[in-house]
Amino acid sequence: METFDRIEMLESMVILVDSREQPTEKAKQRYESFGFPYRRSTLSYGDYTYNAKLPNGEWLLDESKTVNGLCILERKMNLDELASCLTHSRDRFEREFKRAKENNARILLLVENASWENLLAGKYRSQFRPAAFYGSLISWMMRYDIQLVFCKSEITGKMIREILYRDLRERIERGDFDGKVSADSCQDQKKRQRVSRKQTRKRTTEG
Repeated sequence: METFDRIEMLESMVILVDSREQPTEKAKQRYESFGFPYRRSTLSYGDYTYNAKLPNGEWLLDESKTVNGLCILERKMNLDELASCLTHSRDRFEREFKRAKENNARILLLVENASWENLLAGKYRSQFRPAAFYGSLISWMMRYDIQLVFCKSEITGKMIREILYRDLRERIERGDFDGKVSADSCQDQKKRQRVSRKQTRKRTTEG
């Protein structure tokens, strides 16, 4: 993929928000702080992922179907909600992580207004004992290759944007999508290169 195509693909990034997330006022503020276009879509797992346009004009992910994101963020508003997911909603929560791992997705669990210190000190509303909570969470991190991120709710939107942007950028730079560039796109690249060379020769002649 040419440098020009890499830049265009990055600039085309759109953040996808799971359609099941409630559009509360706080959620809308979070979306606005992305600093990127966003739209609602049905995600197979996670609350947030991204889509981007390939050099051939096609979108990387087909949003007419349930989306299997390449990098996903699961957001929890606090340790209370996370404790509930690891106890009362454990089966559903685990199914999502299993689907993500089966699709080789990068998984990040973002927990707002939390820390390891508060977890171990039992500073949350749940009957889930700190030792069991801590052990269960660590086990899931190992089992599903989950990266855990703690942050203040005020910067959640910026964290989501930065993580998704950096993941897409990393994949583009290492050539993950090069095989998806069509023959037509290759021809377009050659045309741009010819035009660029002509313009360079013209400027040189005029100078």
